[in-house]
Amino acid sequence: MATSSEVYITTEDGVRLFCRKIGDGPRTLVIPNGFYFLDDLKHVPQDRTIICFDLRNRGASDSITDPAKLERGVHNDVDDIEAVRRYFGADAIDLIGHSYVGVVVILYAMRYRAHAGRIVQIGSAEPYNGKQYPPHLAYTDTVIAEAFGKIGQWQKEHAGDDPVALCKKFYELLRVIYVADPANAEKIKWDRCELANERNLMMYFTGTILPSLKSLNLDPQEVAKVTSPVLTIHGRKDRSAPYGGAREWAFMLPNARLLTVENAAHAPWIESPELVLGAVKTFLDGEWPEAAGKVASI
Repeated sequence: MATSSEVYITTEDGVRLFCRKIGDGPRTLVIPNGFYFLDDLKHVPQDRTIICFDLRNRGASDSITDPAKLERGVHNDVDDIEAVRRYFGADAIDLIGHSYVGVVVILYAMRYRAHAGRIVQIGSAEPYNGKQYPPHLAYTDTVIAEAFGKIGQWQKEHAGDDPVALCKKFYELLRVIYVADPANAEKIKWDRCELANERNLMMYFTGTILPSLKSLNLDPQEVAKVTSPVLTIHGRKDRSAPYGGAREWAFMLPNARLLTVENAAHAPWIESPELVLGAVKTFLDGEWPEAAGKVASI
């Protein structure tokens, strides 16, 4: 059993980030906001150091009330990854980023190329937030509308309930959007409702993170300077992040390959664990997974 330790590190602007370090191997894997991955990473080699941490205003990291420490959105997250790398003394770090953090890890590789190793994007948000892709590259059905309809009704009827209970019910009703097969919804356990930051996540995401994603305006020539190998993993039935965005990332990045997971949505490692986690292990070990291919066009 790998040893584990927990610590708070402090960024240059005084924000404390909650970190967990597992193992003490020569290669370092950093997973921002990835505590829900940890139980599934048994495929990752034991000779690796894994550092999982909560980004600012997330999880057990500091709750922030000073707008100046939040206004940069995902750019703060990029610099916080670098603060974690420096604290633990790793020369180079591999990264796994899920959902909008899939964008953050690429921004890190753009800004800190010398320290970025192998990068895994899973269900990443698209490079150009809000871009409309053709129907075959953007899965849509009635599930999201139905889920938020149920959430709205529940919140109306239970507005005075305990905030933790409301949070848990919110995620119970929401989690069906993250899977292609509703039978897998109960495997989604991302809520962490005991933490105030996670109970207030939607306000922070829509008010700060999403605007910063929308204002990125990435330059393809700058993205093309990323030298890190990037494995982009995406479910074809992802409702939260369009599949076309994954194709676009793999097309723009010069050393990237795409692993398409059929019949999976925003949590492909839950719906196809052997394929996805096996591919992550192969990639982090230094090889391209057999099922991953180059993308010649979006």
